[in-house]
Amino acid sequence: MKEIILLKEGEIALKGLNKRQFEEAFIKNLRHRLKPLGKFEYTRAQSLIYCIPRDDDIDMDEAVSRAEKVFGAVAICRAAVTEKNMDSISAAAIEYCGEELEYARTFKVCAKRSDKGFPLNSPQICMELGGILSEKFPHLTVDVKNPQVTVNVEIRDTAAYIHTGNRPAAGGIPVGTSGKAMLLLSGGIDSPVAGYMMAKRGIDISAIHYVSPPYTSERALMKVEQLCEKISPYCGDTAFYCVPFTEIQEALRDNCPEELFTILMRRIMMEIAQRICEANGISALITGESVGQVASQTMGAIVCTDAACRMPVFHPVIGMDKTEIVEIARKIDTFDISIQPYEDCCTVFTPKHPKTKPSLAEVEAAQNSFDFEPLISKAVEETVKKVIKVGG
Repeated sequence: MKEIILLKEGEIALKGLNKRQFEEAFIKNLRHRLKPLGKFEYTRAQSLIYCIPRDDDIDMDEAVSRAEKVFGAVAICRAAVTEKNMDSISAAAIEYCGEELEYARTFKVCAKRSDKGFPLNSPQICMELGGILSEKFPHLTVDVKNPQVTVNVEIRDTAAYIHTGNRPAAGGIPVGTSGKAMLLLSGGIDSPVAGYMMAKRGIDISAIHYVSPPYTSERALMKVEQLCEKISPYCGDTAFYCVPFTEIQEALRDNCPEELFTILMRRIMMEIAQRICEANGISALITGESVGQVASQTMGAIVCTDAACRMPVFHPVIGMDKTEIVEIARKIDTFDISIQPYEDCCTVFTPKHPKTKPSLAEVEAAQNSFDFEPLISKAVEETVKKVIKVGG
């Protein structure tokens, strides 16, 4: 039986004259994600994207799994395609939904008739198909309020579609429609969630990570690369930058007040990220701060860190509780990787008593007391030589 994937637009459907631009971006992202599985044809009509397989051996389970992670649709379903007459619709419903109906006790039929030229209206379709299914599966009873199985019939312009319900898709708007930003990706729980949330708003994500061998291990870097891989089904292919940070951290340790170490380190991280952004047409930074979670994420510390930036800094999880962040991390399957015990460079030389209410003047004075410029320039130069693409 011929099957297709139907993706129902969410926010895209509310766009005005530029709706087509968003749909084209969504289809482009879909095409990229599904290309390894085989050939598909993509069409759009009535706020639906039709994803039609052209190869007989395509793994439809994997196709649906990939498609539901592409931002732009709020619902997805795998549906049987049939001719627009009741004989074909009934036969398709029995074949396509039969296994679920065999093991259910209650059901109902739900019909939508977009093609008003179809001879039966929606209630008539429900009555006729419901009667046929009741005869075929006599153990079933109709329950219109809380059925175990709902057989959906959609009569559209070109064909009829049979399925047993939508499942939630990724939502949001297509990646690439809102510009580019750089995610400061640590090995923790928060920053992968921050990247996911901004990609959901259409931002094309690159990622930057800082390593300090021998203080940080190769396993810590592998952990972050795995996190980058985990968010790539949502964010798309990601340019991953790995910054050698040891010399800078040692210079901070030897030349700056211990209580300001973390803030100064983060300011320099921002500076390195900005220079790479400016060279690559990236216009914003993304971090995973949540106010009050640790000493470097107090209001005063965040103000001092962001003051080092020449471009916008997005903090998508800044007002969220840890439990809310963890819930999303579990959803996108990054949580178990994030809690692996391989620490990143943010934990190196952590001060015993970090200052939680620093003033910008004292932070800037401490930073200016040593010439970090040669070390920053060196780190940027070495980083851009080793950028890799994560995803596929």
